[in-house]
Amino acid sequence: MKVAELFVKCLENEGVEYIFGVPGEENIDLMDALVDSKIEFIVTRHETSAAFMAGTYGKLTGKPGVCLATLGPGATNLLTGVANSNMDHCPLIAITGQAGMNRQHKTSHQYYDLVDIYEPVTKWNVQIKTGEIVPEVVRKAYQLASQEKQGATHIDLPEDIAGMEVDGEPLQVTGHSLPQADEKVLKDASALINKADYPLILAGNGIERGKATESLRMLVEKKQIPVVHSFMGKGTLSWKNELSLLTAGISGKDYITCGFKQADLIICIGFDMAETPPQNWNPEASTPILHIDTEEAEIDSHYPVALNVVGDIRENLNELINIIPNKERDLTWVASIRNQILSELEEYKHDTGFPIKPQKIISDLRSVLKDEDIAISDVGAHKMWMARMYHTAEPDTCLISNGLASMGVAVPGAIGAKLASPERNVVAVCGDGAFQMTGAELETAVRLNLPIVILLWRDDGYGLIEWHQLKKFERASHISFGNPDFVQLAKSYGFEAMAMEKAEDLKPALEQAIAMNKPVLIDCPVDYAENMKLTEKLKNINC
Repeated sequence: MKVAELFVKCLENEGVEYIFGVPGEENIDLMDALVDSKIEFIVTRHETSAAFMAGTYGKLTGKPGVCLATLGPGATNLLTGVANSNMDHCPLIAITGQAGMNRQHKTSHQYYDLVDIYEPVTKWNVQIKTGEIVPEVVRKAYQLASQEKQGATHIDLPEDIAGMEVDGEPLQVTGHSLPQADEKVLKDASALINKADYPLILAGNGIERGKATESLRMLVEKKQIPVVHSFMGKGTLSWKNELSLLTAGISGKDYITCGFKQADLIICIGFDMAETPPQNWNPEASTPILHIDTEEAEIDSHYPVALNVVGDIRENLNELINIIPNKERDLTWVASIRNQILSELEEYKHDTGFPIKPQKIISDLRSVLKDEDIAISDVGAHKMWMARMYHTAEPDTCLISNGLASMGVAVPGAIGAKLASPERNVVAVCGDGAFQMTGAELETAVRLNLPIVILLWRDDGYGLIEWHQLKKFERASHISFGNPDFVQLAKSYGFEAMAMEKAEDLKPALEQAIAMNKPVLIDCPVDYAENMKLTEKLKNINC
């Protein structure tokens, strides 16, 4: 068979369902091999979008998503999405076509050394220089992408190698596991927690990756330790639980700042430091850290690790549940902080201001979506509002890219999410700036007949950058742009679309959009004057 055919057989052996991408001349052998495969190739409108789709699919399924591009500009377009998945710890395999081996030694049309280019943004990457190694390469790429900490791997396939004849078979797929921490380490961790009067758990994305959500919840209930979540750890403990202090992550003061000040031990579980620097929540570096994760802690002067508990998060939490002594703790401070946070959402439930306030948009969205439904936030001012106020009962129901945090992730991410979880409603929450970066994927959603909803927050500018400018300089610069008629644009792609003209219309519009069971866009003008009002309000928090 051809090398390309063996490559596809190896992908099938790994259980690949979809490949997202834009084909090119240098991978036509691979594309031809896919014609006879059960793998569905999904043509996207941009390579970055393909990687966003694959990354979201990988995050929700736990299986590496697969994306493909040709060499040169195709591969460099793909790079941003691959980097996004790697820093967000979403399992992903990137495949690139490449110039033939006979022209890689010289300046050549569209040729760059992609192994060098992808090296900083992947866990592992390689070029296939002989067909016999294809089974080993594919198996290793999958194994490394799936292992903690999950991330991206990259396979570069030159066009002449892809067309060569080869004999071979896929390798057996094997599982992988992490060890439990040493018994003495677990006893020391138990002693640290028992000694603390005000321990606080910072729950990160690694808990759900490690299938440790139920273990975390049991630990919280049995030992009465309150929990605050990172942006990507939202929902590990339900927001309805009285020990949930919801979400931390915006820079500067917030209500949860008081929680971190109260704590005399911060227990970081599955926390990825790329999400939010410890300086933001441990500014004096005075509170000791108990680090529970699959790897030892990154060195950071504001992350003073008293103990590393390294290994299988679920197994280590289960053991700690058994050995941590029960202890009566004063939890009145938890209720105080929690009530202040939750009152914000209720306060704007019936607000009629127009353009619509961020708090009102989130209140309506939360009231319409079920606990298991998925909201995907793009990057912008709306991301900060979603992180603070869109409260979740289950993990991976509010997806926020907070590692690389690339704009444009929400629309393609919603496509990947709907393919991964077709039974759940999926809403992409994006600003007008981010939407225009990957909005061509509306056509992809229509072509695949995917009933996703796009809730577009329109302010005719880069709202998050303006927010930072106003905080630092008290004036904005170079953040405004023009917009098309989003309703007409969406309809031209085949979406249903509606524009909000008063705040009272939003909740019924969201309900209608979901009930339609087809692709829908809602154009929602947003009042970002609330950004600076929030900044001023948070300045006056008195713990």
